This record gives sequence, structure tokens and C-alpha cells, in this order.
Amino acid sequence: MTRLIIWRHGNTDWNAASRVQGQTDVPLNDLGREQARTAAPLLAALRPDAIVASDLIRAADTAAALAALTGLPVGQDPRLRERHFGSWQGLALTEAAERHPAEFARWRAGDPDPGAGIETLDDLGKRVGAALVDAAAAAPGGTVVVVTHGGAARQGCGNLLGWEPAVLRTVGSLQNCHWTELRHDDTRGWHLRAHNVGLMGVPAATEPV
Repeated sequence: MTRLIIWRHGNTDWNAASRVQGQTDVPLNDLGREQARTAAPLLAALRPDAIVASDLIRAADTAAALAALTGLPVGQDPRLRERHFGSWQGLALTEAAERHPAEFARWRAGDPDPGAGIETLDDLGKRVGAALVDAAAAAPGGTVVVVTHGGAARQGCGNLLGWEPAVLRTVGSLQNCHWTELRHDDTRGWHLRAHNVGLMGVPAATEPV
């Protein structure tokens, strides 16, 4: 049985300010670095066989905290990047709502293609899902930690599980430095074993990032 641990990166200043990161390369803040250092021993105890991360620095630096404990190299895959948020990237959510009210309303309602140059949920799910399958292939029958982003994690997992967008909307967002566990076997295929696992009391960021 192959196990995927899909780990969201630590906190950033843009998370804290509810600013849309998307694929903007924003670093971890002090809290985010501490979250990664604190969570890393819990993940190291799962005895991972491989670590793969988004190439954005907030994910790569989160992965580095685990690599420091395990001695494993960190593979990078740009397909694990967050959803591209088009013209919203760099805006506070309040600014996005003011400048693009129609698109913002569609996004809030769960429209998979809200406009404003935002990557569609279908494209995001296929992109991240393919990266997750390739990451799992790095250690068949083993454990792979994949470090990615909140929206990317949700849609990538949904792609592997075959869940419709309406089902995915009922699943709570990953908090910073929390993770989802998927397992695969030849009988059941991919299935969900755990979601939003991590240390309690870690502040959650507003969801697009």
C-alpha cells in the first residue's frame, strides 16, 4: 500500500493579511518557519521514503525542515504550485472583491471557472493530480510526503479520489502545516485516510492561498 502525505506549507505574511498569493513566490514568515520545524518531527515519525515539493519558496522551505530531520533529498515539481489567480495575485481579498465584483461572487459561489484569468478548478485538479501520481510512483508501497498549497492540495486530492466539485466544497481547508493522508491499494484505488492533521492551535489562513 502506497501512502501520500499531502502537507500544506507554513504561514506567510500574505496568509496573515488575507492577500492572494496564487503562484507569487512569497517566503515563510517567522511563524511559518516555526510551524514547519514543529510539524517536521511528526512527519519524520511516519518514516517517509521520499519528499517532493512545489518549487515555490514557501513550500520548498517547509519541505527543508523535514529533509533536515530525515536526510532525504527534496524533489521539486512545479505542477504542485498553487492555483494561478490571474489578476487577483497580490491583491487583498477585499481589493479583489472591489475591483472584480462579478468574478469574486462567482468564485465565492464555487464557480470552477470564475474569470479574471484565474486557473480553472478542472485544470488545477488535473495538474496537481498528475504530480501526486508521479510522486507516489517514486516509492511504490512506501510513504511520500508532498509539500504543496491549500487550494492545490484540495483539488489534487479530489482528482485522485474522483470527487465532484460540490463534494470538495464540503471539505474543510487545510490549515498551514497540516496535512491530508491518502492511501492506494490495488483493490480500492485511492482513498482518504485522514484530513487536516497537525498540531492544534495553528491559525488558519483565508482560503485562496
